[in-house]
Amino acid sequence: MSDRPYVLLSCAMSVDGYIDDASPRRLRLSNTADFDRVDSVRAGCDAILVGAGTIRTDDPRLLVRSPARRAARVARGVPAEPAKVTFTNGGGLDPQANFFTTGTGPKLVYGTSPVVPELTERLAGRAEVVDAGDPLSLTTALADLSRRGVRRLMVEGGGSVHSQFLTQGLADELQLVVAPFFVGDPCAPRFVQPGIFPQSPKHPMRLAETTRIGDVVLLRYLMGPFRG
Repeated sequence: MSDRPYVLLSCAMSVDGYIDDASPRRLRLSNTADFDRVDSVRAGCDAILVGAGTIRTDDPRLLVRSPARRAARVARGVPAEPAKVTFTNGGGLDPQANFFTTGTGPKLVYGTSPVVPELTERLAGRAEVVDAGDPLSLTTALADLSRRGVRRLMVEGGGSVHSQFLTQGLADELQLVVAPFFVGDPCAPRFVQPGIFPQSPKHPMRLAETTRIGDVVLLRYLMGPFRG
């Protein structure tokens, strides 16, 4: 087994690079056909990861919605639902969030060393809390996931988490959906945050696929040899 899973980043953004607007309601950046595609990608992964900020802001369920895909997973000898994974520095996670209360798969929380004892008590019966160092180490978390049998990890955001995987060179693939409109609000969250990225004009990603899905387009980029 590799020292880390194959890491697939998944994101939908506006033409000008925003993943939401600044309103209280979640901005819809994709369409029904693409949501079904994402469901298929989820069904092909061993675990799905979002940051703690995404859990607090969006309260995602992170489930495989198709009964046929869940049944196909069981037929392959794997759980009906991928494991759910999150990272937290401060430990501010609500045990009643959908992340913890929905789905049948394992829930794993990687936290910084200082927050692990309190978080372990608060999430007892909801999730397993794992010490990922101080500061939190993505490589430590990924190595632990690999030891647990996670070979393919889908990372669904948000921008801070995507930025960390990209700047640290820990992503293998990016599936980026572009919506046909602009947001233009400097207060809204963007796909990535400022940083030093190894993916540069001298070392570009390889465009492996472009697919039109209704009025959105999927761009699939590869960043290195397949690791899975």
